[in-house]
Amino acid sequence: MSVQSDTPKGIPGKWQPAVTSDPLLRKHGALGRPISRVDGPLKVEGKARFAAEYPYENMCYAALVFSKIARGRITELDTAAAEKAPGVALVMTYRNAPRMKAPSLMMSSPSAAGASDLPVMQNDEIHWNGQAVAVVLAETQEQADHAASLIAVDYAPLPAVTSFEEAKRKPRQLETLLGQPPILDIGDAEAALKASEVQVDNIYRTPRYNHNAIELHAATAVWKGDELRVHDATQMIDLTAGQLADIFGIDPGKVRVTSPYVGGGFGGKCLWDHQILACAAAKLAQRPVRVMLSREGVFRLVGGRTVTEQRVALGANTDGTLNALVHTGIVAMTLHNSCPEQFTFPARHLYAAKSFRLAQEVADMDMLANTFMRAPGEAVGTFALECALDELADKLGIDPVELRRRIEPEKDPTSEKPFSSRHLLQAYEKGAKQFGWHRRDPQPRRRREGEWLIGMGCATATYPYHRFPGTAASIRLTADGRVTVSTAVHDMGMGTATAQTQHIAVRLGIPADRITFEYGDSALPRGIIAGGSTQTASIGGAVIAATEVFIEELIKLAGNASPLAGLSLTDVEPRDGGIGHRDDADRFETYESILRRSGRNELVCQAEAPQPAEMEAFSMHSYGAQFCEVRVSEITGEIRVTRFLGSFDAGRILNARTATSQFKGGIVMGIGLALTEETNFDERTGRIVNASLAEYHVPVQMDVPQIDIIYTDVADPQAPMGARGIGEIGITGVAAAVANAVFNATGRRIRELPITLDKII
Repeated sequence: MSVQSDTPKGIPGKWQPAVTSDPLLRKHGALGRPISRVDGPLKVEGKARFAAEYPYENMCYAALVFSKIARGRITELDTAAAEKAPGVALVMTYRNAPRMKAPSLMMSSPSAAGASDLPVMQNDEIHWNGQAVAVVLAETQEQADHAASLIAVDYAPLPAVTSFEEAKRKPRQLETLLGQPPILDIGDAEAALKASEVQVDNIYRTPRYNHNAIELHAATAVWKGDELRVHDATQMIDLTAGQLADIFGIDPGKVRVTSPYVGGGFGGKCLWDHQILACAAAKLAQRPVRVMLSREGVFRLVGGRTVTEQRVALGANTDGTLNALVHTGIVAMTLHNSCPEQFTFPARHLYAAKSFRLAQEVADMDMLANTFMRAPGEAVGTFALECALDELADKLGIDPVELRRRIEPEKDPTSEKPFSSRHLLQAYEKGAKQFGWHRRDPQPRRRREGEWLIGMGCATATYPYHRFPGTAASIRLTADGRVTVSTAVHDMGMGTATAQTQHIAVRLGIPADRITFEYGDSALPRGIIAGGSTQTASIGGAVIAATEVFIEELIKLAGNASPLAGLSLTDVEPRDGGIGHRDDADRFETYESILRRSGRNELVCQAEAPQPAEMEAFSMHSYGAQFCEVRVSEITGEIRVTRFLGSFDAGRILNARTATSQFKGGIVMGIGLALTEETNFDERTGRIVNASLAEYHVPVQMDVPQIDIIYTDVADPQAPMGARGIGEIGITGVAAAVANAVFNATGRRIRELPITLDKII
């Protein structure tokens, strides 16, 4: 049963997380409209500068040399030929690199940003195949690349664990799974499973996946004395600035990181060795340095999604209700990072069951540190869970959509918290109707056109709501009535600046064309990472807090001669370019009038968002129903996705155009996860062997069908603006929907990704 919780009424005009709803939910206006991106013209005209496009006089270009063993020590490092090559300004190795502290693991402190806690080029140790062992600086990129090819390196290898099967023999139990217990037992799920009338118990496997954003990872680093300026392609501006300050032992105020435009991120545009090495080389050479990884370099230095092996077991009654839900397994990780690919998270919140057994371990390997990649955990966890549910539905003879209706919980099944807002069944109902689900034949291999077998599949999408503490925003009002809102956040192409401009226009009651949203600079009020689908809500919380201070200050400035005299925040609301009494239309004054009468040219207010109490009080998630149709050649085993529909329940939609783009992008990435993408890791050497887009197959135009997007657009009463994150949910459930459609077409259950034709024939 889908529920939307009622909350106590609080003070009008004041947002109290977990107590009152955002006052904005009473308003209408530009919110939700499909307006074009505010940064679109700059990008189309080529005026938007990315990290590798900032010009500096006397700049050097960097090239990196990568190790070719998985573990060991450097015994010989001959750089003489490289140093004599034309245009070379510097060759940096562990022998002459500045002394630097090792990065701190991300989430270990408020300023930690390290993907790993290994020192960067500080000794002769090798920890993975592809580690940077030398940096060459030259007058041109071509000269740097050539000189790097002249460096000779010899190694003394040490025993390395590069086989997942070997690593699994010594599993390690995590102390925490991203803040949650790694083991969750409710009742005796194994006993309940054995006693159930109907059982499904299978192993599901997913491979490694690599980040391949269209913009290569790049940075431009400049030192002026002991002050560091970095133009970066990053989704964590403030954390990068703080971490670089710590690494180089300087005051955080002396590091400025800017990143106004990023050509795709998905979790990979974080702090890796190349930025640290560029800063170190710039310090050593006393010249500006630009580093831009080659596509191969991205595979060598930037981690991706790790390999998983998952067991899902379901014990059910004949009516489909669950007695037991077991989701356990293991992932590969290193001893130096903290990204355990939390695939058990969806099973904690999606379905009602009488007992649960949820647990995962890690297997340590000598490899590049894995990292977050769009919907880490949920993307691959929903593959296993939703495929198992489809198998259960088939065994029971119950329609897969109907089965999900029968196990819909009234409250969070493991935390027992009330849902803030949950309309998953509505999303399924609307999606099934528009997709034509009623035309699906429950018997596999019943629909065909010539050699092509046709099948349909569905799966649930889910991703948690996050609002991180510490986000701040400032509001600057000038005498001409224009407003600038500033916070150190990011726009990696998802439309942050556009959606927030719309949001601020509605909140402050002024036209969107009179608003500037300033972001992408660590000199601005502290922002939040663009990750975990947290940015929208986190910005919203900060803007709410800044707005409350802004309105209170304007009321003070208005004075006794104003129609607003004697009123307080609880009495007024922003509207029509000013402030007015909630119930008396005559008591109103424009922002410009208030500033003019006070004799001021501007007003600047800043505030930090309140703590995310709503996350403690409620179970908060975005949901979706993914529907897929495939055609499978009976002759070759080729799989073609011919139709796809995503029906989402993600709270209030801030911009229909950018939201639809985000949902579609996630689904396209999910099709790649399901059918084409796989990082080929040579377990003999620990080396990635398909380190190019020629061999790592992302979906291209011919792989992507028509994708339809619909959504409930029901505001979540506990979230700022009523909106939950949408950046990651689009990829979740996609692989399962594809796999379930393949089964419906062929009768073959594929439990290991990617689903390639050799697994069909």
